[in-house]
Amino acid sequence: MYTERRIERHQLPYYLKLFNRYTGQPMGYLGNICEEGLMLISDLPLLVGADFELQLKIPGSEGGVHHVNLTATCLWCHEDVTPSHYDSGFMLLKAPAEFGGMVDALRHYFSFYPLSASA
Repeated sequence: MYTERRIERHQLPYYLKLFNRYTGQPMGYLGNICEEGLMLISDLPLLVGADFELQLKIPGSEGGVHHVNLTATCLWCHEDVTPSHYDSGFMLLKAPAEFGGMVDALRHYFSFYPLSASA
């Protein structure tokens, strides 16, 4: 079973919510993301080995919302350092073609770049 990360992910806690695609109910927050997977921070533990139909609701221009539908398998779940929270790692099974570009945009938006010091 997959237990260790081999690909760098950027941290995104408490910015973007993940929802159950079929019920619309919130499942938790996107903890980090890469082209192959993501981590969900939730109030409840999730079933390891199960496939989930997820939806990201990304704020768009002019107040609109862009829905990104994902199918992913939960590879692991453990209690977070924050009491009553759980971290779950997912491998993406199905994502839209624009998902890679969205990951790059999120990486750029939530990254901090050092300013060069000028004398």
